[in-house]
Amino acid sequence: MKFIHLQVFAVLSLFFTTVSSAQAASDDDMASKILAQHESGPSIRSLNWLNQNYMDKQRSTVNGLLSTYFGKRLQGDKRDLSSLQRIVNEELITRVNTQDLQALGVALGDVFISENSLFEWVIYEDDVGSTQAVCVKSTKHCLFPITMLSRRMEVGLKPSVNRIFNASLEEMQPYLPKTPYSVK
Repeated sequence: MKFIHLQVFAVLSLFFTTVSSAQAASDDDMASKILAQHESGPSIRSLNWLNQNYMDKQRSTVNGLLSTYFGKRLQGDKRDLSSLQRIVNEELITRVNTQDLQALGVALGDVFISENSLFEWVIYEDDVGSTQAVCVKSTKHCLFPITMLSRRMEVGLKPSVNRIFNASLEEMQPYLPKTPYSVK
């Protein structure tokens, strides 16, 4: 009986190894085909009225939470990071409420833009779809603040808003234009 189990195990192992190898080769072929079709990469376009309107509603959602629970409003600058952190810490938005969690990301994106005039809100479109992003002006180097907090919070984490903000700025430094007197 033990011998039969070993034979079955050996056959199944061989089968799954063959399937895995074939799947890996298939995935590589698929990736090559997709990349060959889209050499130009993502496209960047300006926000339209619908995008602006949606983002304004997202800001209103965050302002509603801030005014109801803390008697505050978004300031549109780095002071908002502590307000966003309070919302995160006090779990004012449930982890299944993706739309409201993403509203926090709109407010975070506004802070990126207020703190660096080289950033702007745009629509970033690639093979996966389109989304609002904060990009270095006239480039395809972007941050995706709308999901920076929401994806972490949806799995039960309480992210550090300051840490995410600072780490994201640091990641973007190589793509920012250098001034004649910059140290780096």
